[in-house]
Amino acid sequence: KNGRPELKDLLGRAAIANAKLAYREFKNTFGQSRFADLKKKGANVQRPLWASTSAKNPAYSDVMYVESLVGEHTVNTLPEVTLNAFLDHGNPKPALTSGVDEAAEAVQALEKAGVSMDEITSKLLADGVKAFADSFDALLENVDAKRMQLLVKEASR
Repeated sequence: KNGRPELKDLLGRAAIANAKLAYREFKNTFGQSRFADLKKKGANVQRPLWASTSAKNPAYSDVMYVESLVGEHTVNTLPEVTLNAFLDHGNPKPALTSGVDEAAEAVQALEKAGVSMDEITSKLLADGVKAFADSFDALLENVDAKRMQLLVKEASR
């Protein structure tokens, strides 16, 4: 996109490739006998959470990310418009375990081209945590404002 034709074939693939590799690690961790022993003692699987998975690029399918991130023991939060699109024409077929080798190749190609997935994912993580924290802070402020309204109303009786 920025005058780098060698990256054209990778456009729109980095996030899904990274998620597939993360899911592979998740399956490896929670599929081992070590975790099976913990599960017998009451431990629960810590599920991967795919957050706000809507396509921001209008050139992509509106359900591209949702369809690509379907997998056992996962949670996906998405905007209502994306949810409605997925209910209308999405395919709920598990996709996270297919194309993992190709995902690894895509990430390697990005790294080889000088695109640091570590830097990108670190920034996205920080941005995502901030966005969720800001939303949570706004929720707490709204709850506190409502609480104060109710206290004032109760005190004036």
